Amino acid sequence: MRRLISFPCEGATLIGTLDEADRDTGLMIVSGGNEPRMGAHRGQAMLAARIAAHGYPVFRFDRRGVGDSEGANGGWTSSGPDIAAAVDAFADAANLSRIVGFGNCDAAAALAMFGADAGFAKVLLSNPWLSEEPDALPPAAAIRRHYAKKLVNPAEWLRLARGAVDLGKLRQGLTKIAAAPPPLDATAAPLIRAIHGWAEDAAIIVAQGDATGVAFRAAARGHGFAIETLATDSHSYADAMDALEKVILAHLARAGSDGATPLHDGDTELENTD
Repeated sequence: MRRLISFPCEGATLIGTLDEADRDTGLMIVSGGNEPRMGAHRGQAMLAARIAAHGYPVFRFDRRGVGDSEGANGGWTSSGPDIAAAVDAFADAANLSRIVGFGNCDAAAALAMFGADAGFAKVLLSNPWLSEEPDALPPAAAIRRHYAKKLVNPAEWLRLARGAVDLGKLRQGLTKIAAAPPPLDATAAPLIRAIHGWAEDAAIIVAQGDATGVAFRAAARGHGFAIETLATDSHSYADAMDALEKVILAHLARAGSDGATPLHDGDTELENTD
């Protein structure tokens, strides 16, 4: 059964959706950007139903100023109190011992940085968002992957010979990937440190061809993170929902059986970033 739950957060009333199930380990989905709790194309609502069908309760919520919730929208960097309030509401409503958090893009960053204080047993960080690009171009790692695919495609060489390629954009892209990589900025560096702090209680999942995921994989090299890569270019796993469901269920099973810290007390390829 799916039902609505309202709960307080710093004077505002937030709205969440609970997909009920019987297990005492639950999944909380945190929305990225300014998306409401249903997610892009209702993807998070569908994912919640899938996971709940396997016996795990699932909770989604709108942070302050988003969707059905009251208050001012301060962006993901101010969402720590919202996440903590949602964990309390979920634990009480579903009588849970452990909660695993799942977030995509900047929601992954929010979980990594604020999830420990909220009391998650484990966090699943999908396509973690590092920082804004200084220009209108994708991250350098994503541009490099894009060109690598084109170089092995004979049709692209024909387009170049016929003058069908925008040489200005090509020049900008080549210039960006040739430049020395900048140091991690004020957002990315704390995020990397926060992920290290979770140790084995953080799992990283990326979409193979997603620009945000590609950028994170490049920045994570040398940090020893184990990254599970799903074979899709979709940032929201629109065409890889079966694979995403399988990965999440595996982590939920481990959290419920391997002694993960209780609450408040391939389609996939595993890559190590050493």
